[in-house]
Order: sequence, then C-alpha cells, then structure tokens
Amino acid sequence: MATHAAAPPQRWRRYGTSYLMLLPFLGLFAGFLVWPLANSLYLSLTTFDGVNAPRFEGLENFRRLLFDDDRFRHALGNTFIYVVASVGIGTLLSLGLALAFSGSSWPHRIMRTIFFLPSVTSSIALMLLWKWIFNPGDFGLANTVVTWFGGRAVEWLATPGLTIPVLVLMSVWGGMGYGMVLYVAGLNTIPQEYYEAARIDGAGAWQQFRRVTLPLLRPVTTYVVVTGLIGAFQVFEAVYIVFRGTNNIGGVLDSGLMIVPYLYDQGFTHFKLGYASAIAWVLFLIIFALSMVNLRIGRALKEL
Repeated sequence: MATHAAAPPQRWRRYGTSYLMLLPFLGLFAGFLVWPLANSLYLSLTTFDGVNAPRFEGLENFRRLLFDDDRFRHALGNTFIYVVASVGIGTLLSLGLALAFSGSSWPHRIMRTIFFLPSVTSSIALMLLWKWIFNPGDFGLANTVVTWFGGRAVEWLATPGLTIPVLVLMSVWGGMGYGMVLYVAGLNTIPQEYYEAARIDGAGAWQQFRRVTLPLLRPVTTYVVVTGLIGAFQVFEAVYIVFRGTNNIGGVLDSGLMIVPYLYDQGFTHFKLGYASAIAWVLFLIIFALSMVNLRIGRALKEL
C-alpha cells in the first residue's frame, strides 16, 4: 500500500519536467483543435447566424441536410464522382511516373522535379493559371491549341458537362507529382534480390511487377489513396476560383458544386453557421468511414 501511495509523487518527480514541457503543446492542442471541434459540434445542433445567440434545434440540421436539401445531395454526388476519378487516375499516373523516372540519372531527377513542382506551388497561383488556360474566346491557351488544329473555341468553364473533367484534370496534374515521389521512395526500398529470384524462376517483366512490385508497394498505395481521398473531399480553391459565378459558387447549373464550397456558401454567404457546421460533420464522418474501409481493405490484402 505504501508503494502505491508513493508512486504518483515518484512519477511526478521523475517525469514532472517532461509534463511541464508538454503543457504549451497541450494548451495549443486544446485551444486550436479540441475547442473548435467541440464548438463546431455544438453549433451543428443549433440555428446560428453569427449575430444572434445560437438556438438549440437538436438534430434538425442533419435531418434537413440528408432528407430535404437537394442541393446538398447534388454536391455530394458531384464530390463522389470527382473523388473517384481524381484519386483513381492520380494514383495510377503517380505509379506510372514513379516506374518511368525512379532512376538516379540526371534526366530522371529533372523529370521528377518537373512533375513535383505543382505540389509545392501556391494553389491559388495554379488555379489562376488554369483559369487563364480555359478562358473562353481565342486568348485562352486551350482554345488557342484547339484553333491551331482547325477546331472552334470551346466554352470550357460554361459547359456543365465539362466541369467535372476539368476539375479532375486540374487535380491530377497538381497532385500526381506528390504521389510519384512517395512511390519512388517505396520502389527504392524493394530489395533487388526479389527481382533476381523472380527472373531465375522465369518471371517476365509483367509478372515481376504484379507479383513483386505491387504487393510490396501496398503500404504506399494505401497512404496515397487515403491522403488523396481526404484532399479530394476537401476540394475548394478549384471550384471557388475557377468556376465561381456572380451569384453562384458552383459554376453553371451547380455543375461543379462540391461539399466544401457548399459549406462555405451556406456559412459565409447565407450566414447559416449552424447548418454549415452540420455539413462539416457529415463530411468528417464520410472521410472517416472511407478511410477506415480503405485501411481495412489494405490490412485484409496484406493477410492474403
């Protein structure tokens, strides 16, 4: 009993300095993460316009969001299509680039640098560049190229059917360099003995890729897909800068409306801060569930 009674003071004497050094971090963590999260969860249960005091409504915001809000369902559908296309294509191209430029020669290093540059460039600057490329009329780069081949200028940003493909193109171009670097790092960790053993057993290039490279790159693929999902679900700048109209944040007929731009529209254009908080929590639950499913699939494949 005496030992148990003396244990806490002993621990404090031994680790007290460490606990004190953690206090600044814990204060910042609580003030800038835990408190905003708790406050957001409370606001999602209220009606709040930013001026008057929040009025508690229970789960009313979530009920309206899931059953009465056609615009939210439209944004959700657009987001899922965008996420599947951008993450799928981006992951495949990242792997392809890594396989093509994984060497240590100068041409490979230069190509990796070129493809990685968009990942470290300001997203605002990139979106303004894309807006110029797809500018309507003859002075946008895309239409200039089209007219070189005898085609007619295209209203890239005013054609609803082109909105998602343009957004996917911007996302893939800006993100595949980051995935490529991760895949190159993963490729460099694969022992060459595995390939030599596969060649001795008569395995061709495709079999080596399918039986050796892909399985050993599974942790990298899981990381690239999960981080890609999180980033794609939170797309905002591309829609806000490139497709925003005077009275509409989602482009023509809301063809580019995604969840986060819709959250911004409800919270900071219509001042429905409680409703916007409910949208944020639905988005969090979707990303959390998909990430868990992805990790579970990756773990199951590892056990095969």
